[in-house]
Order: sequence, then C-alpha cells, then structure tokens
Amino acid sequence: MLPFLKWPGGKRWVAETIAKFVRRHLSGTYYEPFLGGGAVFFHLLPEKAVLSDINSDLVLTYQIVQADHEAVLSKVKRMEVEEDEYYRIRAMMPRSDITKTARFLYLNRTAFGGIYRLNRDGKFNVPFGGGQRTPAPLWERNLLKDASDALDGVSIHCADFQRTVAKAGPGDVVYCDPTYTVAHDRNAFVRYNEKNFSWADQERLAKAAEAAVARGATVLVSNAHHESIREFYPAACVRHLKRHSLVSSDPAKRREVREYLFIMTPERDQ
Repeated sequence: MLPFLKWPGGKRWVAETIAKFVRRHLSGTYYEPFLGGGAVFFHLLPEKAVLSDINSDLVLTYQIVQADHEAVLSKVKRMEVEEDEYYRIRAMMPRSDITKTARFLYLNRTAFGGIYRLNRDGKFNVPFGGGQRTPAPLWERNLLKDASDALDGVSIHCADFQRTVAKAGPGDVVYCDPTYTVAHDRNAFVRYNEKNFSWADQERLAKAAEAAVARGATVLVSNAHHESIREFYPAACVRHLKRHSLVSSDPAKRREVREYLFIMTPERDQ
C-alpha cells in the first residue's frame, strides 16, 4: 500500500526491493527508526513493528492517524487549497493534536514539492505548491483510512535512532534510512550533510547497527553511494540502488542517483 505522506528522500521507488530483503530475516519485530514517509513499512505490513523518528510533528501525525483518522480528515476537508489560505494555515500555531495533524497533512499535500523544511525559529517555511497539489487523495484514495488500519497495534514514538535500534534482538529486523545528501566528493558530502545528519551521527549509526547485529538482529541501512560511507560497514553485504533524479524540470538535466543498501545479518551469509 502507498504511504499517506509525500516525504523528501522517501523510498517508494525501491520499497519492494528493500522489503524483499527484510522478509528473508524477519521472524520477530520490524524496527524503522527513521520513519519519514514509511514507504518500506507500508509495503511490508509486518505483524509487529516499532516506528520512530526524531521529528516530533511527524510522529504526532502518525499517532493521530493511528488513533482517529476520521476526525483529522473532517478538518483537512474544510481547508481550502488556495494560496492565501495556504499561508494563513502555514502561519497557524494550533493547540489541539487533531488540528496540528490536520495542518501537517494539509501542508504536506499542498506545499511546493512536498518538502518539509523549518527555519531557524522552527517554523515551517516552504512556499505554496499550486498546480495539482491537493490533500484530496487522502480521502478519495482512502490513503488515511488504509494507513490507520495498517498502523493498528504498532508502537510509534519520538526518539533518537540509537534508542530504537538498541531494542532490537534475535529475529528482529531494523531498517535505517537516515537523512543524507549525495555529493560527488568527500568534502562536499560532509559539508552538505552536516546540517541534516552529521558525520558523528553516521558513526553512531554504524556502531548501533554493529551492536544490534551482535545481539542477533538483522540491520539494513540505506545511505549515500560514497566510499567514505561504505567504510563504515566493512562486514555488510552491499547492494547498489539507482534511479533517475526528478528534481529538475528539464529532463536533460536529470541524472542518475545511486545509493547503497548495506545488509548485515548475525549469520553473515547474505
């Protein structure tokens, strides 16, 4: 099933491939500590799952969709998709969790490119998307209802990835998709990523993954296709994922984007 959120760096394009590797080793709980749009979770639909992210607004949205998607939909349906209304809603600071979630979903479906970006004051500052961007698929295609059903019984919480990965043990599978920007040389890679997911965070993730595998869990990590990243996972089975970037409106300027998928299992026989 499709995710209900549009999320930058989401894995819709490769969810089936990643889910295939997860299924080979999953007999316990599925963990996804960089939740984002949750494409792999929604493709996999595991019996037991723990989902987390450090973005508290995102986590709240999942929790409310899980608990009361109908109340959220009734509010979103009353939000007009029009530029002035967009900026009015963007400037809102709602108090109730239902209204916060409705605002989050509305902005996600009407902002430019579905981008999630906060300014230094922690305020959402993405401009109006216009065009065909609308929250209507949330109810016309039952995206929110289906998501609510899929999330039934799932543990969802706001946490740093290290806390979530630390819970995984024998039979569990952890899929990690940290925020990263792919660049062509090491200096640019480090500079562009420091604000998103720092080099220290990359090191923490590699160590957390190694510790989880030592406890008997299987860990999969999506990451930038860069030699310096590969060095963090010397014992992993390495898969190469690639797609064409759709960022540029000019097809001639679109380029192939490659990513790594590192697969680490206790038995080391991937």
